[in-house]
Amino acid sequence: PYQFTHTAAHQAWYASVNGLFGHLKKFKADYSVIPWATFTQPEVARVGLNELEAKANNIAYEVSCYGIDDLDRAITDEEAYGFVKVLTKPGKDKILGVTIVGQHAGDLIAEYVLAMKHGLGLNKILGTIHIYPTMNEANKYAAGEWKKAHKPEWLLRWVEKYQNWRRR
Repeated sequence: PYQFTHTAAHQAWYASVNGLFGHLKKFKADYSVIPWATFTQPEVARVGLNELEAKANNIAYEVSCYGIDDLDRAITDEEAYGFVKVLTKPGKDKILGVTIVGQHAGDLIAEYVLAMKHGLGLNKILGTIHIYPTMNEANKYAAGEWKKAHKPEWLLRWVEKYQNWRRR
């Protein structure tokens, strides 16, 4: 269904395994999470839904976005442009889609492909140690943008009161 080299390789693996062992068990290729990249300058990569598709299908979503211009590695490499945009279910960390624009976008999208394939949300990405300074930190910071928008205000108020009480 997709005319990408990486999808063809995925299909070839299933065809080979089914050719060898199909009489014992048939395996079916999973096309639920297909990434794509356009190797322009800058690169554009995406997986899952983008905003236009979500709107067209009446799918509710929230957007979290991190500007790569703030990323130390991008600044050092003079590649400080672009963004990581993540669409999630409203109020949840479930990833509906990701678009990345910038240097190495095709490489950066892999973490989100894995997360979506295995049902991992932004909290799992945020809780993963990312090497400093790398471009992959942009994925963690995008998850951090989502977390900032969903911080538990009641808990922060309680912690503030507790800390004020302790200082007396």
